[in-house]
Amino acid sequence: MDHNHLQQLQQLDAAYHLHPFNDNAALAKKGTRILTRGEGCYVWDAEGNKLLDAFAGLWCVNVGYGRKELGEVASRQMQQLAYYNSFFSCTTEPTVQLAAKLAELTPGDLNHAFFTNSGSEANDTILRMVRHFWAVQDQPQKNILIGRHNGYHGSTVAGASLGGMKGMHKQGGLPIPDIHHIDEPFWFIDGGDLSPEEYGVLAARRLEAKILELGPERVAAFIGEPIMGAIGVYIPPMTYWPEIERICRKYDVLLIADEVICGFGRTGEWFGQQYFGFQADIMPIAKGLSSGYIPIGAVMFNDRVAKVLAEKGGELAHGYTYSGHPVCAAVALENIRILQEENIVDTAKNVVGPYLAQRWAELGEHPLVGEARIAGMVGALELVPDKSKRQFFADRGSVGVVCRDFALKEGLILRATWDAMLLSPPLVMTTAQVDEMFDKVWTALNRTAEVEIGRAHV
Repeated sequence: MDHNHLQQLQQLDAAYHLHPFNDNAALAKKGTRILTRGEGCYVWDAEGNKLLDAFAGLWCVNVGYGRKELGEVASRQMQQLAYYNSFFSCTTEPTVQLAAKLAELTPGDLNHAFFTNSGSEANDTILRMVRHFWAVQDQPQKNILIGRHNGYHGSTVAGASLGGMKGMHKQGGLPIPDIHHIDEPFWFIDGGDLSPEEYGVLAARRLEAKILELGPERVAAFIGEPIMGAIGVYIPPMTYWPEIERICRKYDVLLIADEVICGFGRTGEWFGQQYFGFQADIMPIAKGLSSGYIPIGAVMFNDRVAKVLAEKGGELAHGYTYSGHPVCAAVALENIRILQEENIVDTAKNVVGPYLAQRWAELGEHPLVGEARIAGMVGALELVPDKSKRQFFADRGSVGVVCRDFALKEGLILRATWDAMLLSPPLVMTTAQVDEMFDKVWTALNRTAEVEIGRAHV
């Protein structure tokens, strides 16, 4: 791209575009990076820099960039029927076919889809439907939902309330009433002398304590990500989720697994529930549903919940203009076809995933890395000041940004959350690209260490 044209775009962006999760005043002075194209695991910016995207956009580009089939499907559907709604007793063929495909693909009896445009909207939908579910069964007082501190369930009012991000709660008067939180499972910092297995059970029982504190007759549902993504890829011990499920069943609390990040192969299984061995009653999905090619999300309800909503709930006073949008549904169907027919999830689980785990563990030997955690194709490197201790940097968050920027200079996109370097590449990443990523991360870690040594001597 011509330099003058690039500058003009950056100036227009600074003048008219508010970016999510950014200090927009600082960004305006710095100037945005403008991406122009993508192919496989790579993207190119307006200055011609080729970048290995080890974060799949925003956890979502599971089939990789540049899949022409998805554009072709979108074009065909737009020419045939660009839009119709799901109101007024109407629907479209792609919408119906996608609902049926999801019922076939999702675990257990999560057989009923309500379509949204995003994971945030899916979780807004869940808040209303869960409370409605209990109210029409003459239990309107059973309206409390429990989430986790530092969990992320979107940026809408309900989604941000269900999540436990303190920074988000400071903006807009959140959380809304009757939403409570328990501590998140993070063995590295919180586990003490307990084994991960022991800690998983202990962390899960925080839910039981909260249910008993609030009263089982008041608690409607518990919501959690199988792996907590945005806070730093907190991977719970394998004992955690089965115990959470046991507690929910004991007190008749609906179990909601937020699969927006984990769904569609991220863990090496189609869904995070299958990786950890539990079954949810309700499941929001998005991101990997279309590999980010087009906005679409959904809520999957099990037979029990759907039956109550259908038979006792009366008219469903909820929906979106673009619920089940035919173009979005057609693209999602094609995306699932690609994942299935090209065995992308199986390859990620059995070939690339194990090799990635091996190389990620090798990065864990670096003096800056306190923990290298990974599950399938999602992981994190926790950067620490002293490898022998499970402690954060005193100025937590400053080192991760340094490492992220060094990685970018090497042509690698990683996300930094606090001082954790997050990994979530396209599922089509090859073993050769894993090696490329390893070399770039190692270089970035070395350069970050040099900066930290320099700081220590100031």
